[in-house]
Amino acid sequence: MLIVLGWTLMYWPHLAHGFSYAQGLEPTVRNDFLDALYISLVMVATLGLGDIVPVEGWLRVVAPLQALIGFALLTALVSWVSQIYPALTRRRVLALRLASLRDAAQSVGQLTPALAVDLTTSLAVEVTRVRVDFAQRAETYYFRDGEDRSSLAAMIGFASDLAAQGQASPSVDLRVSAAMLSHTLEDLAAVLNRQFLHLRHATPIEIFHAYATDHGHTLVRS
Repeated sequence: MLIVLGWTLMYWPHLAHGFSYAQGLEPTVRNDFLDALYISLVMVATLGLGDIVPVEGWLRVVAPLQALIGFALLTALVSWVSQIYPALTRRRVLALRLASLRDAAQSVGQLTPALAVDLTTSLAVEVTRVRVDFAQRAETYYFRDGEDRSSLAAMIGFASDLAAQGQASPSVDLRVSAAMLSHTLEDLAAVLNRQFLHLRHATPIEIFHAYATDHGHTLVRS
């Protein structure tokens, strides 16, 4: 919008003598702010309608420059959209997986050690991906999910409970994988607190409670 407005103000004083008008358009009529805004929008959108074109030397330079900037902005917007939704999908998939796991089994103690190790290890990998998404795509934090099952803000507490249960297991392999999950959750909590919540001397679970509250949810626990 700033680019559109800025170029509009550059075009406006030069409408009568700096532009060539197509047949049927009267320069003495088409010379107000709205006409300058129209030219600026056409340029930034790279439409190239050709009904009003610059003829002054410097205008013939700045008009294509605006079109080039507009093309870059449109490309950046498409790239942003294409990258933001995979990040949101990863977050929601992790939340739904935790919700389904909570429905199916209340603790890792109900699973065989091998299955529990695979589960906690895969959860640690998914939490790490979400942590990277929050660090690299901070704007994803402000996308909120309506239901608890698809909201990581609500379901992340259950992942913390799974990590704590696994660390209390007699199985060495499970304790190691659960510790890895616990460390990734602590890392995620640190990113959430540093970039968004700004709590002082808060534990990971307190940060997750604040995260859930900030998104309009209650932290789900086992």
